[in-house]
Amino acid sequence: MSDVASPPNRPVTGVLWMLATGVQFVAVTALVKQFGQGLPAAEAAFLRYALGLLFFLPMLRPVFAVARDRPLLRLFGIRGFVHGLGVILWFFAMTRISIAEVTALNYLSPVYVTIGAAIFLGEKLAFRRISAVIVALLGALVILRPGVRELSPGHIAMLGTGLLFACSYLIAKTLSGRAAPVVVVAWMSIFVTATLLPFALADWVWPTWPQLGGMFLTAVFATGGHLTMTLAFRAAPMTVTQPVTFLQLIWAVILGAVVFSEPPDAFVILGGTIVLAAVSFITWREAVLKRREITPVSVATKV
Repeated sequence: MSDVASPPNRPVTGVLWMLATGVQFVAVTALVKQFGQGLPAAEAAFLRYALGLLFFLPMLRPVFAVARDRPLLRLFGIRGFVHGLGVILWFFAMTRISIAEVTALNYLSPVYVTIGAAIFLGEKLAFRRISAVIVALLGALVILRPGVRELSPGHIAMLGTGLLFACSYLIAKTLSGRAAPVVVVAWMSIFVTATLLPFALADWVWPTWPQLGGMFLTAVFATGGHLTMTLAFRAAPMTVTQPVTFLQLIWAVILGAVVFSEPPDAFVILGGTIVLAAVSFITWREAVLKRREITPVSVATKV
């Protein structure tokens, strides 16, 4: 009998979990856009993570058990700082550009991860993978249309968000073999909260009760989204679940039009489709070649 665990083979279950993930992450963007308008970006982000720490209270013992490992704790801190800066930019972008644009540009993060894994982790980029990266970047140009329209600070912030989240993901890849996933996520939340605190205090505005409630719901949906995403990856291969994330863009377009009066933009939909198609192709090639050493990609939001 082989000791090798069989791969996940419940595609319907995986797709359903990923559908739930997409709904929750779109809810996160909607809540931030609705309740974060009157708050500085850093403060809104701080409230989201500070309130989210409540979910980790039952796991304090295993979380703080790794505190004695100073090098590991240093990596947690670096990741938390980088991720915290990315979260500030994401919250800023969310109040400046449409939900659909935020969702579409968020698809670029796995492309940055692919490039970063080649530069910093020494992973090889085959011709097909390089081609897919180029196609994804062309999709970003379709979304942004530089020279055709003026790029807003929100667009620039989203590009920076993708880079910072990619750095965070690459550090998480290093951490994944040294600590349990829940510990990695908990320490990220702790250090992100600590990173955001001075930025929040520098421009503090006392939130209203509805704003506090909105940020708490943001934490609930973000935490739930990461949980269901993990369940999706356990149930089925990423080649099955990843294309489902395209629905996030569709839901974002509908939500933006119906709730926030944001007119649908055909270029954003087209560009987002191109980017996600390229990312899905990279995932499919990795599955075909079975290169376990290659960094997997994920287009889920990281807030």
